[in-house]
Amino acid sequence: MAWRQFVMNLGALDADAVEEVFTRFGASSVTLSDAGDNPILEPGPGETPLWADTAITGLFSPDVQLSALHDCLLTEFGLARLPPHRTEDLEDRDWEREWLKDFGPMQFGEKLWICPTGSEVSAAGATVIHLDPGLAFGTGTHATTSLCLEWLDSIDLAGKTVLDYGSGSGVLAIAALKLGCASATAMDIDPQAVLATQQNAEGNGVKDKLEAHGSADAIDGRFDVVVANILAGPLVQFAESITLTLRRDGMLALSGVLCEQADEVMAAYELWIDFDEPVFKTQDGQIWSRLTGKRRTS
Repeated sequence: MAWRQFVMNLGALDADAVEEVFTRFGASSVTLSDAGDNPILEPGPGETPLWADTAITGLFSPDVQLSALHDCLLTEFGLARLPPHRTEDLEDRDWEREWLKDFGPMQFGEKLWICPTGSEVSAAGATVIHLDPGLAFGTGTHATTSLCLEWLDSIDLAGKTVLDYGSGSGVLAIAALKLGCASATAMDIDPQAVLATQQNAEGNGVKDKLEAHGSADAIDGRFDVVVANILAGPLVQFAESITLTLRRDGMLALSGVLCEQADEVMAAYELWIDFDEPVFKTQDGQIWSRLTGKRRTS
């Protein structure tokens, strides 16, 4: 079946109110996106801010009269005309597979690879994680995830326990298990991330060695290795609680940190952690940091 979508800049209109109208007209999905070029890199804890210029997109079956939707929006909000908008006809496709056309096998470090389900890696001694697009972000394509994966590939994980703090798709915890750690714990406050982690762990045959939690309060014990790929603000805010999950002489990796934020983040951990030299990676004009170190024994 073909689909039609109605895309409109929100302007001063309330997103929830417009979504309610779309839903009334039978929208199969409603999404919000950046209509300008104003990325929101670091919202505050618990905040879900919109962009300065936000677009709303409704996906409809071909029998829905989008002209009637147009007229309803005018009436509902008392407008003489709508903000900039357009309608588009979409072919029916397997959209997940469409996305995967641009997602091939990716190598991190010497032996770690991530690739879509159904793809194979022929490299000798390759450690392969299979990931498809799903409920939560994190396939290794972002510089911060890539930096953490390369670090995990570079250290000896045999027999160690690992915590992935802010796990997203669980890719770091799964990578650690594939690379030989004894057990891994993944924590993310987003319920969809917890579900995605469980599904991805099962798909990679490591479900029995991985625990996934939706709250930091559920984390039990201390770990040999802790990886926290989140953002600078939460890393600073939760520095002590993150450090307390790490065993004495345990290894810590922090990412999601822009280069200009690195000193502030390291300063928040200086009471407990001896840091290595930061490692940087550039992506889309931004320079991201990976901060690694060990917890002091005293």
